Amino acid sequence: MAKKNVLIIGAGGVAQVTAHKIAQQAVEFGDLHIANRTQAKADAIIDSLREKGHEMPFTSHALDAMDAGAVEALIRRIDAGIVINVGSAFINMTVLEGCIRAGAAYLDTAIHEDPAKVCETPPWYANYEWKRRDDVARAGITAILGAGFDPGVVNAYARFAEDEYFDRIDSIDIVDINAGSHGRWFATNFDPEINFREFTGTVYSWQDGVWKENRMFEIGREWDLPVVGKRTAYLSGHDEVHSLSARYKDSDVRFWMGFGDHYINVFTVLQNLGLLSEQPVRTAEGLEVVPLKVVKAVLPDPASLAPDYEGKTCIGDLVKGSLNGKEGEVFIYNVADHKDAYDEVGSQGISYTAGVPPVAAAILIARGVWDVKKMVNVEDLPARPFLELLGKLGLPTRVIDASGDHPI
Repeated sequence: MAKKNVLIIGAGGVAQVTAHKIAQQAVEFGDLHIANRTQAKADAIIDSLREKGHEMPFTSHALDAMDAGAVEALIRRIDAGIVINVGSAFINMTVLEGCIRAGAAYLDTAIHEDPAKVCETPPWYANYEWKRRDDVARAGITAILGAGFDPGVVNAYARFAEDEYFDRIDSIDIVDINAGSHGRWFATNFDPEINFREFTGTVYSWQDGVWKENRMFEIGREWDLPVVGKRTAYLSGHDEVHSLSARYKDSDVRFWMGFGDHYINVFTVLQNLGLLSEQPVRTAEGLEVVPLKVVKAVLPDPASLAPDYEGKTCIGDLVKGSLNGKEGEVFIYNVADHKDAYDEVGSQGISYTAGVPPVAAAILIARGVWDVKKMVNVEDLPARPFLELLGKLGLPTRVIDASGDHPI
C-alpha cells in the first residue's frame, strides 16, 4: 500500500516540532508538505529540517486556511492522505471541511473557536466539531480531535486508567505545570490571542453530573508533583473537560493549570484595562484597533522563547476510582525538558509536548491502528498503543500507583 503524504497546516512553534518528528519518522509516510498563510514561515521550518540532515521530500505552500475550497484544492493537488492542523483554533472547521471534501484524514490539537465569541456554553465540541460527525462518517475518513497533549495525551491517560486500573472512575483531575523560565519579563507559551481568550471567560468544570461555573483564579490548590515539586495550580476551563465529561458522565472532571504570581498580576491588569477585549475600539486619531490583537503584536513571538527556555514541565492525570469495589488512585504523567526540546527540534517544551502527539496519532492512522473512519476524541481510542509510541518519540509516560513510580 502506498504511503500517505502528510500536510501540516500552520508554521508556528508546534508545527516546527510536528514537522521534525514527521521527518524523523519518514519511513512511515510519503512526502511532507507544510502550508501557511505566510509561506516564508513554512520555508523556515523546511530549512531547519534540512539543517538537521533530513532528506524526505519537503514542499511549502501559501494557504488561506479559512477558505475550505482552497484547503480542499491543496489536499487534492498534493494527494495528502493525512492533514495535521496545528494552526490557529479559528481554522478548524474550514480545514475539517476541506478534508471531508477531499477524503483526507484530519487531526487537530484544540477545539474550534469562533473569533467573534469567547468561552461559549459547554460542551464546546458540540458547538462545532461534533455537528460534523455524520459528514465525516459518510466521507469515510478518520477525524481525531484534540490530539495534542492537553487535550490529547491527558485524554489517553484517562482512557488508560479506565482500561487498566478501574471499572468505575470517580474523578479525573488534569494538572498542567510549566516549571520552566524563558527569561522574558512577560510572554505566553503559545499564540497570545488564544492563550488570553482561554482565561478571560467563565471557568467550566464537570462536577456532580452538571457544569459548574467559577471565575479564573478563584480556586487554587497546591500540588506536590514528580520532578517539579510543590506548585500552585488553578481550576481552569479547558478543551478536554468537554469531551471527557461526555464519556465519563458520572465522574468529576477538572483541569488545573499552574500560574505564578507575576503572570496573574499582569493578566489581571491587562484584563481590567480592557486590553484583552476582542471588541474593536477607536483611538483619538480615528484608528480602529482590537485591543487583544495589539497586546499580541507587542508580546514576544512564542517561538522566539525557545533558545533561552530552561526547566521542565509536568502534565498528568490524577484519576480516582475503584476496581471490584476496592477504591484507589493513580497518577499518570509525563515530564518534559525545555532545553532538550530545543536541542532536538528547535522549539521549547510547551510546543514539544503539543507537537509530538499528533505525529504519533498520524503514524497510528497510517498503520491502520487508529484509522477508524469516523470522528473521535482521543479517549475513544485504545490508549496503550498511543502512549507506548509516544515514549519512543520522546514523551514517555510514567505512573504512580500502589506499586510506586514506574514507566507504563
